[in-house]
Amino acid sequence: MARPTSHHPVTIVTGASRGIGAAIAVRLAAAGHDLVLTYRERAAEAEAVRVDCEAAGVQVLVLQVDMADLDAAATVVPAAIARFGTVTGLVNNAGITARIGPFLDAPIEETEMVFRINVLAPTLITQGAIAHMATDRGGAGGAVVNISSGAATSGSPNTYVTYAMSKAALNALTIGASKEFGPVGVRVNTVSPGTTRTEIHAAAGRPDAPDERAPGIPMRRPGEVHEIAGAVAYLLSEDASYTSGADIRITGGN
Repeated sequence: MARPTSHHPVTIVTGASRGIGAAIAVRLAAAGHDLVLTYRERAAEAEAVRVDCEAAGVQVLVLQVDMADLDAAATVVPAAIARFGTVTGLVNNAGITARIGPFLDAPIEETEMVFRINVLAPTLITQGAIAHMATDRGGAGGAVVNISSGAATSGSPNTYVTYAMSKAALNALTIGASKEFGPVGVRVNTVSPGTTRTEIHAAAGRPDAPDERAPGIPMRRPGEVHEIAGAVAYLLSEDASYTSGADIRITGGN
């Protein structure tokens, strides 16, 4: 049975134990959001994010969820509702790039995993969140923010074409869902970071990628995680009450 509805916004942030997700969680906590944070395996980092967020005076539920397990992903929204009684926001942040390299070297098994985590899990979680938020289903409205990538429009040749493909799919989710559910009180938007200084590059085999790419970025530097978090906080705020179907590109001019 759900607890009484929170007096704060209640926002789910997937992949919140580090990098962009952790920065988003801390920023939203400062803005007064109660939070449901998911992580895959870094329990100590997730706990540190929880402590940082609770220091802002909000409540935090931390869930260990492997987004490659779609059955597990489908439990996120019900767990949030069970804890807080409602969900008002969702940030689909969790994602992987796969290894950096030429398209012809990308194993199909790896591509399947990229799509499972970057597309199918967010699709399931978004369906659950919108079904709860939509006013024609008894909800009070809400907002979804999809964390995409500048790669979705550049295609990232010689780098990670399949990752770019997955993020393009996420952009299509934003466009379609924003139009379908705008009439029932749900806003859906995208934030598309460019090269940002996070650990995701090391996981893809190129830890120095942000600085290597800096000369080709008009601002001559990679982005920082707090610069992404600010855009997400805006899209979940009342200041963005008439913003839906948008893609905020934080790419240093690319």
